[in-house]
Amino acid sequence: MLEIIFQDEHLVAINKPHGLLVHQSPIARDAEEFALQLLRDQIGQNVWPAHRLDRKTGGLLLFALNKEVNALLQGLFRDNKIKKRYLAIVRGFTPDEMEIDYPLKKENGVLQEAFTRFKTLKKGEIDVAFGNHASSRYSLVEAAPETGRMHQLRKHFAHINHPIIGDRPHGCNKQNKLFKETWEMDTMLLHASELEFEHPVTHQKFHFTAPLQSEFLRMKTMLNL
Repeated sequence: MLEIIFQDEHLVAINKPHGLLVHQSPIARDAEEFALQLLRDQIGQNVWPAHRLDRKTGGLLLFALNKEVNALLQGLFRDNKIKKRYLAIVRGFTPDEMEIDYPLKKENGVLQEAFTRFKTLKKGEIDVAFGNHASSRYSLVEAAPETGRMHQLRKHFAHINHPIIGDRPHGCNKQNKLFKETWEMDTMLLHASELEFEHPVTHQKFHFTAPLQSEFLRMKTMLNL
């Protein structure tokens, strides 16, 4: 059963598990379950995803319950009228606060502006040697993307040399291997934690939060974060 954060007659918000595709995709033919079909069967009616989360990203995902509301929600996302916040565990000690203004290429090579703000919530260090270092350092960050480019947070944190743990292909393969072999951890530690917006039909102001899932919580504890 999917965890439903909110539901009314117009929309549904769920806490999507890491590793679950939003819908069928030709680039992931191995998948047999999808959030769209699972939610449709769970609530017994058709649903439309108002935005996307990467397969490996967990957290808040909005669905509309009819095409008209879906168009309204997509408009809010397109016009940056929905505030999004993510939690991530990244390699190294990040600055207390930072703005990343770094354009990203579309698949056709066209550059798009991309802007992310983040703040560091906590820094942790563990006694595990890595490379030339006697210990390993990590940071728990809260990120707010102000644009919605594909893999924006993943690419932005890689760009500043603080890749998200568990990210492939943008992350650090050596770190990913360490986590998989040492702690049997193969989850990308990126979680869509908050959505804040005005309901497109009722105009009620919402602030949804989704709790962290088990593997993220395990790593957060283990890394002293």
